[in-house]
Amino acid sequence: MRAGKLRHRVDFQRPSFVQDPVTGEMVKAWVDVWLKVPASVEPLSAREFIAAAATQVEVTARIGIRRRAGVEATMRIIHRGKIYNIQGVLPDPKSGLDYLTLPVSEGVNDG
Repeated sequence: MRAGKLRHRVDFQRPSFVQDPVTGEMVKAWVDVWLKVPASVEPLSAREFIAAAATQVEVTARIGIRRRAGVEATMRIIHRGKIYNIQGVLPDPKSGLDYLTLPVSEGVNDG
């Protein structure tokens, strides 16, 4: 993936349990993992969306990043105030070592 395509900046978050300071109860929260990661954010075209509907109805965009260890489908991505849920982590088809493609769905994920 060429560096010029990675013109967007996205934040990765992972679910975690933190203690509520008032009640002491353990509650689920989202914790920042990586901030301002260079990425390519591409909304799916209507044609791609219809083709993908057969297997993955929720996928609304594709986010590409340089390969990074530790990216998991349980994480979520924040881009321009929108929350994207990662539906899968796909390595590049040639070497598997250069970049990752993340099919994502848009919407709030409370974990």
